[in-house]
Amino acid sequence: MASFRESLDFRALRFAVAFPLLLAVGFVVCAQMLRNDLPNPVAVMWNADGGTSFAPFGAYVTGGAALITFCGWAVFLQAVSISRPVVMRRVMMGMGLMISLFITTVVAAGLVGQSGVADARESHVDPIVLAMGSGAAVALGVVMMFAFKPDPRWTREDDVALEEELRLLEDPDLSRDTFRLWVHARSSVFVMIIVSALFPAALIAVAVPWLGALVAAAALVGAGLLFARVRADRGGLQVFAGGIVRVLTVPAVDIAAAAPADVKAADYGGWGWRHHDDATAMLVSSGPAVVVRKLNGGRVALSAGTEASADKLAGVLNRAAHRAHGDGQAQ
Repeated sequence: MASFRESLDFRALRFAVAFPLLLAVGFVVCAQMLRNDLPNPVAVMWNADGGTSFAPFGAYVTGGAALITFCGWAVFLQAVSISRPVVMRRVMMGMGLMISLFITTVVAAGLVGQSGVADARESHVDPIVLAMGSGAAVALGVVMMFAFKPDPRWTREDDVALEEELRLLEDPDLSRDTFRLWVHARSSVFVMIIVSALFPAALIAVAVPWLGALVAAAALVGAGLLFARVRADRGGLQVFAGGIVRVLTVPAVDIAAAAPADVKAADYGGWGWRHHDDATAMLVSSGPAVVVRKLNGGRVALSAGTEASADKLAGVLNRAAHRAHGDGQAQ
């Protein structure tokens, strides 16, 4: 029972329960003030000509109040559990406010539109009440999303952060042995792809849509191969073409040495992912890169963006290789 209570934000719970209930009570009180001016029965559904379905006044008010209350609770309560992400809780709190106010607006506009009408078949939903209430519901819901401050509690994200800090305290060099890098071709290359492929694809699509789409898709795939995400840590090296597709994996135990170099893409078969002779490469341009020598005699080359990034990436891979081989920390 204690763990269940600790999993709830009681400040948010009180608001989530009380707000739709008070809103429903306010609707009932205002409806009673209009009762003498309303037809009997009142309309509950409308078309362009007027009311089409009818119900007693009490049923309309009771149903409207119940709809406000239960729909509001259903959304608001999603923001009560502290196990959910903070962003989700803020969004659901704002959505709860928005939906509660919108439903209140709809049922109130239905009653106001029948005020002073002798026959409900001649009534319509009041457009002014509906428009103003809907606008206020959206605006206040957005304000609630930004204004709601979830109670600070210890969550699973805090557990992960604590474990990470403990690992860093036990091994201060861990942060130096992790490196993340994005590399891409020069902007002029992407301009060339747009001019030489996407523009012609748009013209071809006028006559043969499927062929134009095929040319555009090929151009986008080619452009994607000129982006790469590099991840190096104590486990070794991983390279993802387009940031998604893993094209290179070199475990730390297979690395003999890594060194920064100024390479020409033509020496490795060109741009993109290539396998040329004994070398595998993922190059997005000529220039600063890291060349990794493997214990089996193979080589791996990958773009590093800048000389500083190449030096840092090579250092991380060399330290990872020394650790994996049991040689201790590389100097």
